[in-house]
Amino acid sequence: MSRREPLRLLGLLLALTLAGCGSEADSAVDRGPGQSAAKPAYGDTFIDALTGNISGLIPNVLTDSASFEVGSLIYSGLVTRDKDLNIIGELAESWEFSRDCLDLTFRLRRNARWHDGRPFTADDVVFTYETMINPKTPTAYREDFRAIRTVEAVDPFTLHVRYTQPYAKALQSWSTWILPRHVLESYVREGRLREAPQNRSNPVGTGPYRFSEWKPGEKVVLVANPDYFEGRPYLSRIVYRIIPSQATIFLELKAKGVDSAGPAGLTALQFKRQADFPAFRKAYNKFQYQDNAYTYLGFNLSDPRFADRRVRQAFAHAINKRELIDGVRLGLGREATGPYKPGTWAYNPNVRTYPYDLARARELLAAAGWRPRDADGILVKDGQPFEFVLRTNQGNDERRKVAEIVQASLKDLGVRVDIQVIEWASFLKEYIRKKRFEAIILGWGIGLDPDQYEVWHSSKRGPDDLNRIGYANPEADEMLEQGRASCVEAERKKYYDRFQEILAEDQPIVFLYFRDALPVVSSRIRGIIPSPNGIRHNFNEWYVPKQLQRYTAG
Repeated sequence: MSRREPLRLLGLLLALTLAGCGSEADSAVDRGPGQSAAKPAYGDTFIDALTGNISGLIPNVLTDSASFEVGSLIYSGLVTRDKDLNIIGELAESWEFSRDCLDLTFRLRRNARWHDGRPFTADDVVFTYETMINPKTPTAYREDFRAIRTVEAVDPFTLHVRYTQPYAKALQSWSTWILPRHVLESYVREGRLREAPQNRSNPVGTGPYRFSEWKPGEKVVLVANPDYFEGRPYLSRIVYRIIPSQATIFLELKAKGVDSAGPAGLTALQFKRQADFPAFRKAYNKFQYQDNAYTYLGFNLSDPRFADRRVRQAFAHAINKRELIDGVRLGLGREATGPYKPGTWAYNPNVRTYPYDLARARELLAAAGWRPRDADGILVKDGQPFEFVLRTNQGNDERRKVAEIVQASLKDLGVRVDIQVIEWASFLKEYIRKKRFEAIILGWGIGLDPDQYEVWHSSKRGPDDLNRIGYANPEADEMLEQGRASCVEAERKKYYDRFQEILAEDQPIVFLYFRDALPVVSSRIRGIIPSPNGIRHNFNEWYVPKQLQRYTAG
């Protein structure tokens, strides 16, 4: 049935409604070109593409979307989201929430088993809670569980959770990946969960697919779980090929070496132009909808140059977002003013904006002390030229192009920018986690609740946390704390409106744009249902009719 959304990333859930979701193919989504509807069948291999290597197989202690994509097929949560973004049960059959929002009781499935055959019980949920609050666990998602007073296994299939105060994300926070006590308890106790063998091979989950193989930098292979509690998925095997180039992925699509361009989908250029020919339209179905992700220019705020808000505001004025979206995304995106998507209930349309204005940008830099230029036309302060390295990850052509446009825009101001592109796993481990950067081009995936505590609160600046840039603002902290402590949407909106105003004034990062998702899937794959939750919400129901199956391995 329903597959969990892979971007549980960061505990950043944002209540979003994906407008404009649709497919360029009509009935071809459920039936091949020129064919009648076919009966669902088991078998075949689905070959997907990832632009970066995964960093492990226990997603609770990881932060990259590639690891989440794979991990979400191996593990399950108590709840998930359906195609219309409603919360539904996964390992939980039902639940009751008290009127005061303090007591949550789950009734768990009785037919769920771990991949090693052991039964899943409420004790595993208690263990997962204990793991997430354990200070030895290197996780970025601890805050959801710190809000809890007690977790009790009433019996093997009943769980009672008591909160210290009303917590807006109480129910949906249990979409987190549930871990097996009998496999991982000793590693958690010793503070070695990230070093556990199951983070490199043979993870034990309850999800629809079991681990088969991981060759770093080459591929990850999963096989269907015949004992999955919702029934064996139709596709027998999933192969994630690690291809660190969107251009190469597109060549593989044309050669039918992959069935999908991966979660990132096509680039705008590929989608609008390169894929617009009859052979490609016959071989693949293209989809387009507003994505839950934004691209940004980020700064290391411990750097004295970027600690000055006027410098960040100057950079915001120096970048023409509309031209950037048209040039890089071919118009397939929307300008961002903060971490909330336009059109959603938490979005504040009345925050300060930074229209393209080089004159204003120069004024701000001058006020910050960057005045005379050297022989190369570079601004100087205290004898030091304004130059820095802008880093982004390998395999994402779009981010590289954004970096080049930012480089050219800042050159007009008298700021020299060198671009460095780094392999994804190394970029995260050696540069982002260790804060060894001056500026970055990256993106944040956002989920289904407006809580942004994990990314922006000043307490989340540690090496295993997500406030990578080191942002700290006491009023922003207060708004984040208040916003998650209410169950009333109207109250929460007041806090998040003010939070966006603070971010817009501070410009800790330059919010560039929200992109459109542009996935593409082989036309032999059936059962795809475009929805407000994208296309992968029912991945376990995708299938290939027998007569179209290409691979015998199962």
